[in-house]
Amino acid sequence: MPDSPYLPEDCQRLMRELSCVVIIPTYNNAATLLSLIEKTLLYASDIILINDGSTDETPQILESFHSRLILINYSQNRGKGYALRQGFAKALQLGARYAITLDADGQHDPSQIPLFLAALQSHPDSLLIGTRSMDHPHMPKSNRLANRFSNFWFFVETTQKLPDTQSGFRLYPLEKINSLPLKGNRYEFELEVLVRAAWKQIPIHPINIEVHYPLFQERVSHFHPVKDFLRIFLLNTKLVLLSLFIFYPQKIIKMLTWTNIKNFIHNNITHSPENNLSLSASLGLGFFWGVSPFWGYHMILSAVSAHFLKLNKVIAIVGSNISIPPMIPPVIYASFWMGSHLLNQPIAISLESLHTTNPLRLIYQSLIQYVVGSLSLGVIGGFFVFLFFWLLLSIFRKNPIKNKESSIKQKSSSPQ
Repeated sequence: MPDSPYLPEDCQRLMRELSCVVIIPTYNNAATLLSLIEKTLLYASDIILINDGSTDETPQILESFHSRLILINYSQNRGKGYALRQGFAKALQLGARYAITLDADGQHDPSQIPLFLAALQSHPDSLLIGTRSMDHPHMPKSNRLANRFSNFWFFVETTQKLPDTQSGFRLYPLEKINSLPLKGNRYEFELEVLVRAAWKQIPIHPINIEVHYPLFQERVSHFHPVKDFLRIFLLNTKLVLLSLFIFYPQKIIKMLTWTNIKNFIHNNITHSPENNLSLSASLGLGFFWGVSPFWGYHMILSAVSAHFLKLNKVIAIVGSNISIPPMIPPVIYASFWMGSHLLNQPIAISLESLHTTNPLRLIYQSLIQYVVGSLSLGVIGGFFVFLFFWLLLSIFRKNPIKNKESSIKQKSSSPQ
């Protein structure tokens, strides 16, 4: 276990100076709760404990700590996410600036709280997340798989990498977290808060921690494989769509400063070692994928196909961004328009068709029309983009291969 940088009494003092509280949500963790509270009290004097509708001996245990804890009780289990949000609200009401969250199942050791405080000194106003060792001999295989799954989708949704997005041992900057539109009530909350924090550019830093995994027969878990996995799946679906239609476009728009544009043109076009034909083909390829019907995969398909065709992946990805807002409506309409002309039929989606056409037939006809139109638009548009860009480069940019040949000839003909 990493060495603690502070003694317990120093930790308590620093917690007060930093306006930091500890939040512990609990649901039927009577077997581990007593020990956890006693250990936590050594390192923190302000502890918010949320009894999330426990039906075991939890109320009796909490009664003995009534004067030393800030208790939140409700009779019906509402989920870990709901409990944490209640804890955050109470902490802000008390004037706290930070909150350290601990799970009540005995996995988290309060003696590692000083590690978070030490990291906070270097990263103020950051979200700190405890990183567990994935090589821990007692970590269940299901936990490893779930963590890899969660890490992957976090990267897809934010372009950031974290080694452990499922750890519940965290330090939250409360005012910044309070500004996020958080909706999750159960286990999906802890992924949602990370993604939305990353979108708001709240710094996220991992710190190494160790955890205790009880024996299988002693393990208490309230994770429902079907219900909770479905909630996480639906959340990821929602976050991926938000990232594709809001986060990524906003990120691209923010990058479109005059300096960045000049640097991009300098590095990837005017001073690129690739010839004009290759650069033009890369942009045309990106345009094709950008208007294709494979929404959500435009950039991935552009990069992969450019790689196999030995074209410029960066230029191809730029070309695929024709499908970002506010270009989405005209791209979709142009696809339907193209499809209707190629199939010699009226545009499938109209106010009249909604009232007069069989719904299933309308869906089928619209899908066929859109797919045919978007692919055709991609081919035709991609060709004209390629042709226009190639003519433009031929006029304003000398081919680097020719430049190289002419420089070699000049050197060979120059007097020695």
